[in-house]
Parts: sequence; structure tokens; C-alpha cells
Amino acid sequence: MNKTVTIYSTPTCHFCFIAKDFLKEKGIAYTEFDVASNLEKRQEMIDRSGQMGVPVIFVGDPSNPSVQGEMIIGFDKERLTSTLGITG
Repeated sequence: MNKTVTIYSTPTCHFCFIAKDFLKEKGIAYTEFDVASNLEKRQEMIDRSGQMGVPVIFVGDPSNPSVQGEMIIGFDKERLTSTLGITG
């Protein structure tokens, strides 16, 4: 898989834990930003997604970082597997 995964989360979000566990189980590396403590990343998440809830997950193409990538709100296993090209 040649995609970058970024997840905006909080330490108390149940669906964030599920999403991160799923990614780990599938061996998919991701960058995580804790928007409860990092105000800059919280604002970045809101600006990029228009969302204030978490998790917000972006799956992008590292060869074209100027493109935002696909945005997935919440833990949507079907969209994650499809976007990442993996099996559920």
C-alpha cells in the first residue's frame, strides 16, 4: 500500500480507538494528532474537514501531497478497506 493515513483523534474517543486498532491490525502505518491537547492540529482538522467530532481520517497519495486525499468521518470500516485497498 502506498498511501498516507492521518487520523485526528482524542484520548477518550471510543471510535478513535477502534479505528486505530483496525489500522494496526492491518499493518497500516498512520500519523495521529491528538486534537484534545494540540490546538493547532484541532484547528487544522476543522479547516480541512469542517468537522469538530473525531475521528477524522485522511487517506492520501504521498506522491501528490498537495491533494488533500479522501476524508473519512468516524470509523467507517467499509470505506477504509475500500480506500486503502485491503480486505476487512
